[in-house]
Amino acid sequence: MEKLKEKILSEGKVISDSILKVDSFLNHQVDVNLMKEIGEEFGKYFNSKNITKVVTIESSGISPATMTALYLNVPLVFLKKQKPNTLNNDILQTTVKSFTKGETYELTVSKKYLQKDDNILLIDDFLANGEAASGAIRLIEALGSNVSGIGIVIEKSFQPGRKLLESRGYDIYSLARIKQLSDGKIYFL
Repeated sequence: MEKLKEKILSEGKVISDSILKVDSFLNHQVDVNLMKEIGEEFGKYFNSKNITKVVTIESSGISPATMTALYLNVPLVFLKKQKPNTLNNDILQTTVKSFTKGETYELTVSKKYLQKDDNILLIDDFLANGEAASGAIRLIEALGSNVSGIGIVIEKSFQPGRKLLESRGYDIYSLARIKQLSDGKIYFL
């Protein structure tokens, strides 16, 4: 998606050879017009998959996932990184290690929001090592839902996430695939 790539080049900040900061438009301040276009792009790509729900992980995935769910006219479910006091024992959890933060968290979902045979489109802001997506998939599939596709806003293709998920047979559609982050520069595939 050219508009996304232009935004990454103009506003993205290379923090290291493995970390890209895009908080000016994706995961702190949100460019809602860009998110609308991202949602439409994911919606068009996955439209034939009979998606019944869009799932994301809080919080950076919520904006693109919301716009995708709106385009597809289906509910959005987001997986929580901390169990709120309002969730009872009717939950499912799995442990996930965050690449960016270098810490683990309990990914949580209420069992009532994902049903057997739901066709799920998983949307996330980044794909690096595939840990977050793998954790989300564990929860989705444990509840009997099908992962019908994975939409990634920014993929760091130099990390093993795509290979891991593709080896398990998932359809992955990334809007911007980064080949390398080096010397403060961003190189796309």
